[in-house]
Amino acid sequence: MENLDYRALAVLDAVASQGSFEKAANALGISQPAVSQRIKALEDAVGRLLIVRGSPAEATGLGQRLISHYRNVKLMEAALDIDLGHQTSMPEIAIAVDTASLATWFPSALRPLLSPPRCQLDVECAEREVALHLMREGAVFGCVAARSDVPSPAAAGSSASPLGAMRFVCVAAPSFAGHWFGDGFVAEALALAPAVVHDRDLMARFLAREAGYVRPFPHHTLPLSTALNDTVLGGMAYGLMPYLQAAQGLSQGTLVDLLPGRHIDVELDWHAWELDTPFTHALNEQIVATARRYLVQP
Repeated sequence: MENLDYRALAVLDAVASQGSFEKAANALGISQPAVSQRIKALEDAVGRLLIVRGSPAEATGLGQRLISHYRNVKLMEAALDIDLGHQTSMPEIAIAVDTASLATWFPSALRPLLSPPRCQLDVECAEREVALHLMREGAVFGCVAARSDVPSPAAAGSSASPLGAMRFVCVAAPSFAGHWFGDGFVAEALALAPAVVHDRDLMARFLAREAGYVRPFPHHTLPLSTALNDTVLGGMAYGLMPYLQAAQGLSQGTLVDLLPGRHIDVELDWHAWELDTPFTHALNEQIVATARRYLVQP
């Protein structure tokens, strides 16, 4: 594609990020008609719709790829400015991370990146399929995603690095465990005791593999943070919790491991576009190193 108007790409990025032409105009310090004119000129130049006008305004697939290209160019320009000794604003890098990682090891990866600040991070919470879709569409630079039993090939121009396994253990509050599992983690109890899940398939696999239970089980479906903090710790249900989160409660006696020594591991990978800048190198290295320090390794 020849002669891209990078001022128009900046406007496209602002509209998609802000969710409206008006907010983009305010963020850029230009008039709303000027925003509309630059988007229209860019769409005319490429011959395709780039923004779906709605509430919020959203980039089309091609629009998102152009935004990704624009952001990557800005990253490379920032790296060049640093090499030349010029002052530069911190580049923006968007990534997607699963809920369990955000709740456990991932925040430890941020300090070396943000102190001193090397980039502006935009972190989105997303599970495997959504995270990989965002990465492949160029909406994020990289993502932490669970590995599938049938792995799909990496997108051209991207790479995948193994991080290790997130270990989940099955836990409950002592009062809940005493009431429902006084006779053990047996089929009769599992048919009656309420579980709380953020991923039903994960719990079903755990019960089948570790307890030999393959029948339907009563359960609530809640986001991971709510499931752990309110429902399990509050004595309302049992559930799978990342061991990194459960360890303190188990040591303090506020949680009980319902099947000591049994667990289920979820392998995680870091998927990222191959972009050769100091910012992306630092991000890749820090995420991989931190994950391998906290997660279960082969």
